Amino acid sequence: MTDHIAAEPPASDTPLPADGYRGDPAVRTEWDDRYADRPQLWSGRPNGALVAEVAGLTPGRVLDVGCGEGADAVWLARGGWDVTGLEVSGVALERAAGHARDAGLAVRWVHAALTDAELPPASFDLVSAQYPALLRTPDAAAERALLAAVAPGGTLLLVHHAGMETRQHHDGGFDPADYVWPSMVRELLDDDWEVEVDGRRPRVAPDGGAGAHHTDDLVLRARRLR
Repeated sequence: MTDHIAAEPPASDTPLPADGYRGDPAVRTEWDDRYADRPQLWSGRPNGALVAEVAGLTPGRVLDVGCGEGADAVWLARGGWDVTGLEVSGVALERAAGHARDAGLAVRWVHAALTDAELPPASFDLVSAQYPALLRTPDAAAERALLAAVAPGGTLLLVHHAGMETRQHHDGGFDPADYVWPSMVRELLDDDWEVEVDGRRPRVAPDGGAGAHHTDDLVLRARRLR
């Protein structure tokens, strides 16, 4: 894990610094607590929408936003992608780095919130955000950060749980109005973008892991033309 993306990806067993986080400490603590609560939060297998949507893409540089325990990052690296995994939880990144190390794969890890990560602009051939918990702001900072990271000719792939955006605020603290949904990113796309997929489809869900009960996905895939 690094604060900045290096010219060459470090080995996947590069130590993860404890003090290199960029972002809101409260958000980091919230997600660290969630991951620390159980030895494995997710299924350990790549997300079905990612597997389906990148099937026809030529491997290049990819940013995995909210990489969690690293299943998508490891799968992409195995497929020849030059992977940067971005995550707010240090607990999750430790696990992700371990999975990459066990697989003998090199992945670049960034311990930061998307809007604080200081990523090189317009440099990723694929920006993948699978069910991200991106906080909404008046200036649409997270949405714009997603778009800004995509290189000309590259692809943005944003996948979320269908129906979550219309749920009512409840006592558990979840309020959909606090988060970024695919429709909000879609609204920012101009003539520099071509929308290739924008819709709802049945979810191909890995067995087990949190979120396995969700049955449908919202999928937005757009290609940056220039």
